[in-house]
Amino acid sequence: MKKSAHLDTLAVHAGRAVDPTTGAVAASPVLATTFERDADGAMSRGFVYSRTESPNRAALETALATLEGGREALAFASGQAATAAVLQALAPGARVVFPDDIYHGTRHLVKQEFGRWGIVADFVDFSDLTAVTKALAQPTALVWIETPSNPRLKIADIAALALLGRAAGALVVADNTWATPLLTQPLALGAHIAMHSTTKYIGGHSDVLGGALIVGHDCPPETAARLRSWQKLGGAVPAPFDCWLLLRSLATMPVRLRAQSATAAKLAGFLAAHPRVERVNYPGLATHPGHAIAQRQMASGGAMLSFEVRGDLAAARAVAGRVQLITRATSLGGVESLLEHRKPIEGADSPTPDNLLRLSVGLEHIDDLIADLQHALG
Repeated sequence: MKKSAHLDTLAVHAGRAVDPTTGAVAASPVLATTFERDADGAMSRGFVYSRTESPNRAALETALATLEGGREALAFASGQAATAAVLQALAPGARVVFPDDIYHGTRHLVKQEFGRWGIVADFVDFSDLTAVTKALAQPTALVWIETPSNPRLKIADIAALALLGRAAGALVVADNTWATPLLTQPLALGAHIAMHSTTKYIGGHSDVLGGALIVGHDCPPETAARLRSWQKLGGAVPAPFDCWLLLRSLATMPVRLRAQSATAAKLAGFLAAHPRVERVNYPGLATHPGHAIAQRQMASGGAMLSFEVRGDLAAARAVAGRVQLITRATSLGGVESLLEHRKPIEGADSPTPDNLLRLSVGLEHIDDLIADLQHALG
């Protein structure tokens, strides 16, 4: 493939090639778990066993590394598996700094599971660089950035946080799931590693589970080696067909995300003006506290938003219960719009407001989505 600076083109062509034998334009899923060796025992075709590597996974990893501008990518069976691999690469007893608003699965993983292994986690408001600087005064092994954050869509200044993290001698990892490489390039802004739940916008159709780590060119080699070793030995890798589905879907992500983001911006404006809505969390709104930073590091406001209805937990539950077109479900990034009342999902210890509803905007017509939300809000 000729080198291109346009992400739309890379999304279509990276990791893809015409089959030299058949001329097939679309790659086929290679479902084999094991591969023949040469007569002398050599592995000249590069594949041995599908837990360690497979043709479809290699193609997906090439595409993801290309889109994020990384040295290499590592595909996993889920976003949580990718996150766990980063934590596994740390030394026992390491201290990590996370944002205070973060995906609840990440919070629970580091506190409940890796806490038993001695990992110490501090949660800090990443929109307050003074607070982050204070937190990094103590020895820190990892700074984990999530922006926009889940579910309140706080915006973290990746470049500023990466400078602080690197100065403290920490590994800097950015969860880029919500923005995708099409909206934000965290490696170019100073992160060592970009993480994705490929289940979301990369898969884009709510039918495949996956995760990925994209390692930057200046990521410490020993860290990259530990991650690759854990991927192969831990075995939490995606099946060949899952990789095939993800690579197939990657080609349409630019057009999907553009349409979804345009609709999300209109919905955010509608909700911000609605009398039953107390607050809208969307970085594309000029009233958002992180709007200026988002304009610097995001190509658009994205396709996710959350809003807080006037009232309590019961009021939010009632609004969610009245939607008819939008689906009440967990997850995000698919072609169908999804609404979820987050507090009951995250648990009583969650910092998420009781009245917050998270909305993943799909590809439905804007008028239909507004009509559904208007009905639900009453």
